[in-house]
Amino acid sequence: MAWGDNEYGQLGNGTTTDSDTPVQVTDLSGVVAVAAGAGNSLVLKSDGTVWDWGENAYGELGNGTTTNTNMAVQVSDLSGVEAISSGGLQGLALKSDGTVWTWGDNESGELGNGTTTNSDTPVQVSNLSGVISIGGGGVYCLALKSDNTVWAWGDNTYGQLGNGTTTNSSTPVQVINLSGVIAISAGELHSLALKSDGTVWAWGYNGFGGLGNGTTTSSDTPVQVSNFSGVIAIAGGYEASLALKSDGTVWAWGYNGFGGLGNGTFINSDTPVEVSNLTGVVAIAAGHGHSLAIKSDSSVWAWGYNSFGELGDGTTTNRDTPVQVSGLSGAIAIATGQYHNLALIHP
Repeated sequence: MAWGDNEYGQLGNGTTTDSDTPVQVTDLSGVVAVAAGAGNSLVLKSDGTVWDWGENAYGELGNGTTTNTNMAVQVSDLSGVEAISSGGLQGLALKSDGTVWTWGDNESGELGNGTTTNSDTPVQVSNLSGVISIGGGGVYCLALKSDNTVWAWGDNTYGQLGNGTTTNSSTPVQVINLSGVIAISAGELHSLALKSDGTVWAWGYNGFGGLGNGTTTSSDTPVQVSNFSGVIAIAGGYEASLALKSDGTVWAWGYNGFGGLGNGTFINSDTPVEVSNLTGVVAIAAGHGHSLAIKSDSSVWAWGYNSFGELGDGTTTNRDTPVQVSGLSGAIAIATGQYHNLALIHP
């Protein structure tokens, strides 16, 4: 199911009409994972193939063309995939052999293959193996290896590669001073890592406090989110961050101009604040000024920016506290794009 902005057909229902409530993606089944980019959507099927739809100006659908489509098409020459992610205009796939493959925009080297040439079919990220998790940011990417180290490539204007520089890299570089990582997430211009001890570390752009360390100073190496532990999941969005704690509460920090922190205000915060009236959460996702959560009853809740109906509550009114997504139950996974969302529903 998909909802929100549909300018490029990213809702996948054969139209380009926005929807402020969920609509079903057409002719698609056997899905096991969902992801969303700026203007496109992608899914992983149980047979290890990847399917994509929406905007395709830079080849981000990976089907050998640059033609938009409002129906799902298969990413070319790609199989054996076990995880997917999407950045702004690039797609990522993790294969079962631990290699990473990318396609789409490559202006800043975000495809990681040693070039800055766009590709409308998947290319392998250079010198990278043993990967267990991937994340796509605005114009850069992250990978977590089995040795719990983190690697990054692409744009590094604000230090989002975490290697102590602000130099772009078209091949992976290791994030320094960071070990014991069990999860990663890439935001628009900043990165997050969750350690096995439940602490959260962040690096990159910090103009609105998205690093959560009590400052608005960007950092090209990881800094610890202040006074914060017990975390089991993280999500990076547009200059803001989300974290799910083991007690089922959700916390947020960074930009809050549209209520994306969900704490009943529109005031930015450079340290974590609790999302109001939200408990029993089992999964989170952060978009471009809005956020999503799945509760233990499989309902989906949303808050923040809503001009395209991306909160799914039948309105286009911004919300500074969570509202339930209408007509949606049985959700087992969620993904946020720039102004649209996906939910995978248990059949």
